[in-house]
Parts: sequence; C-alpha cells; structure tokens
Amino acid sequence: MPEISLPIRTERLVLRRFEGSDLDAFHAYHRLPETARFLPGLAKSYTKSMESVGKYANFVYEKEGDWICLAIEGKEEAGLLGEVVLKWLPGRGQAEVGWSMAPQARGKGYATEAAAAVLDLGFGELGLHRIEARLDELNTASAGICQRLGMRLEARHVDKWFYKDLWATELVYAILADEWRVGSQAGFKPGP
Repeated sequence: MPEISLPIRTERLVLRRFEGSDLDAFHAYHRLPETARFLPGLAKSYTKSMESVGKYANFVYEKEGDWICLAIEGKEEAGLLGEVVLKWLPGRGQAEVGWSMAPQARGKGYATEAAAAVLDLGFGELGLHRIEARLDELNTASAGICQRLGMRLEARHVDKWFYKDLWATELVYAILADEWRVGSQAGFKPGP
C-alpha cells in the first residue's frame, strides 16, 4: 500500500491527521446525542474521545480492517469541523467511506467535499476498485451526500441493525473507480 500524502487540500478544506489539540473540539460534538444518533456507539465520554483521537492520530493503513481517519479543518480558519474515514474492507480493492461533522459545520457541503477528496485518494493513490457507504435509512443528510457524490443505492436491508433500542434499516450506497473517473472527467464537482 503506498504512503498516503497528507495533508489533502480541497477548495475550502484541509484534511489532515488528528492531533492532541483536536481533543476538546472532537469531544464537543461527539458527546452530543444528535452526533451519536446514527453512529454505532453512544455519545462519547471524554475518555472515549481521548481514545478515539489517539487512535486516529496514529492510524496505519497497511491491511484489511485498517482505517484512515482524517480531521476536517477549514482552509481559511483553523478548527476541527469533523472527520472523514476510509476503512479497508475484505476483498480486493474495496473500502467503506464515512463522515461525522460538528453541528456548526453541517449543511454547508463540507462533508461532501471531504468525502469527495477521500474518494479521489481511494481511487487514485490507493488504487481501490469499489467504495461503499453504509447508513441508517433515517439518516437522510448522509443519503444526500452519497447521491451528490454520484454513488448509487445498491441495497436496502430492512431491520438489519438493532442499536439504541431500535431496529434500523441499512442503506448501502457504492461507486466504482471507473464510475468515479468518468464523473471526474465530465467535470463532476460535488455541491453543498
């Protein structure tokens, strides 16, 4: 697996490794029930946030099961806006993308812009073949991001997950490297 060139710069964002100084900002939004609503675990304690930031700061991307987790920061203004992740899945050249944003950064197109940069990384530098996103059907904001990225809805698994005392229907969106390249060549630019 090639070395990942960081930071990644987009039109409005810088995607970089997490640093210890991100802890308070990370915890500020991960402690909120609204952030945890569509994530597998509960809202994070300060200790859990500390563990996450430490793991994200020191990620290694060498084998199946490894994660890239990048802090999202504004180009013009320092400060953590959220994170974007890419998990190496079993099977040749496959990965899963995901994101989580601070409340003040939601609805501005930052997650779409950051995810597009990670798709570029995955299909370019990392040579991946397929990238998917798995989400709760009620997470309409993330479904919109997948659609703006040109991902297609591949599956709807009714009552697939039982978490937070509820059954959840899982949606699986995906895009192939060739589809991403065609969209890029056609001047595709993810919108807010």
